[in-house]
Amino acid sequence: MIITVKDLVKRYGTLTALDHLDLEVHEGEIFGLLGPNGSGKTTAINCILALLKFDQGTIEVFGQPMAPDAYDLKRNIGVVMQNVAVFDELTVQDNIDYFCGLYVSDRIKRRALVDEAIDFVGLQDFRRFYPKKLSGGLLRRLNIACGIAHKPRLIIMDEPTVAVDPQSRNNILEGIRQLNRNGATVLYTSHYMEEVELICSRINILDKGKVIASGTKEQLKAQIDIGERVTVESPGLGEVLLGQLKVRPHVASVTYDGTWLAVRFARGQNGLVDLLDFLKTEGATLGRVHTELPTLNDVFLELTGKELRD
Repeated sequence: MIITVKDLVKRYGTLTALDHLDLEVHEGEIFGLLGPNGSGKTTAINCILALLKFDQGTIEVFGQPMAPDAYDLKRNIGVVMQNVAVFDELTVQDNIDYFCGLYVSDRIKRRALVDEAIDFVGLQDFRRFYPKKLSGGLLRRLNIACGIAHKPRLIIMDEPTVAVDPQSRNNILEGIRQLNRNGATVLYTSHYMEEVELICSRINILDKGKVIASGTKEQLKAQIDIGERVTVESPGLGEVLLGQLKVRPHVASVTYDGTWLAVRFARGQNGLVDLLDFLKTEGATLGRVHTELPTLNDVFLELTGKELRD
């Protein structure tokens, strides 16, 4: 086991940020940690890295107790935080060399690692640039290079694709998968559900400092009582028809904006044919039709609610 967290409690005065949290990250996986704002994700990461003291519980990394002075463990950890943390006074190459030098003292070995990291994130043409001259996507890639240049066994990534364009996001996600294929275990947090669904082999959802759901994306989808969503272009539907539709068997929810009708069915039910037959029988005008199985975003909202979080 790469990370084992048991019965972890962290309080800030009367606020309980982590409420008897249990967490396990297996070697070789990309582990997704999801949760709304204030759920405890960043607090958990800071505790795992021994950057925060906690009130109760135990944390092991690589099978050994984690502590602020556990430098032998920390040498095998790479961290890529949400806020870009590089030095404006240093070039791309010098930034990577500095952070790699915190773990690797041999200059010849470090030079090779820096070159490899620059190639890995695609910054070959920018090695002499200063951070202020880089776009947001390039800065994110520099941030990743600084965190992974020393080839850590465990890489912790907290929102690494915030505020980047689709091309940069795709480049970063493919880089994460390559790191994993090369042997690194990745702990990944993000607010982008499609990213987590795409790259993570196992996922935990946190809320109010607790794990409220855990498993593969398929296992998580099986935990909620919603199924296929069918969207039909059908202008001019009346309230009576919509009312009849809402009480039909296996219909979980119905929304209508005057043109597009969206019907969510209960888990395990395929209602497309029945819905179209019903609309045709009622004389409704039918246009384009889309069907969609539940997504990780549906699971997240179903489990954590749709209320806005601070």
